[in-house]
Amino acid sequence: MKNLVRMSLLSLGLLFFGCNLESIEQSDIQINNEEKSTKKNKDFEVVQTDNSTNETTASYCHEVNLIAGQHHEIGTVSINIEGDFLIVTYTTNGDWVLDATHLHISNCEEDGFPTTGANNPKIGHFDYASEHEDGTTQVTYAIDIGEITGTLCFAAHAEVDGPSGETAWAEGEDFGGNSWAMYFEANLIDCGDEDDDDGGGPPAH
Repeated sequence: MKNLVRMSLLSLGLLFFGCNLESIEQSDIQINNEEKSTKKNKDFEVVQTDNSTNETTASYCHEVNLIAGQHHEIGTVSINIEGDFLIVTYTTNGDWVLDATHLHISNCEEDGFPTTGANNPKIGHFDYASEHEDGTTQVTYAIDIGEITGTLCFAAHAEVDGPSGETAWAEGEDFGGNSWAMYFEANLIDCGDEDDDDGGGPPAH
């Protein structure tokens, strides 16, 4: 009888300990999620528009193709500088629209992008990201990163919809993993408007 009582008490103790341990683990997960969410508090603005009825006449410092599904040229990703703001613009053409965009910028040094051990980019860890309204064909990130000189590397990813739903990347060099993800380099030393008066705020669009 005593053994039965001891077994019952032991079982209750283990059950109580297990519940407390589960509660602690859930708290840790919540803290980790909160810490991850604060990492994206960068100084930037996103403007999304439907430019399908407007002809684009803007000139850019650097521009590459936006490739969907590895084979379809569906638009461009362009770079410019206005004052202290780095301007990155995704533009689609035809029937293609932007559902979401993810952007990460590095100084082109090794380990500049968040990647897995297999050298595939961790899109969820990119510094800049936004979901877009239906029918969005142009998205502009205005990022305040201060004085910009020399070469930067850009990983510009998008979720697009058109004749089919696809993943899209700005055309450039392969990451080296088993995906077709790409990044590109842009020398920005000659970018920017010399007549810009540095108004202190993001450029108007």
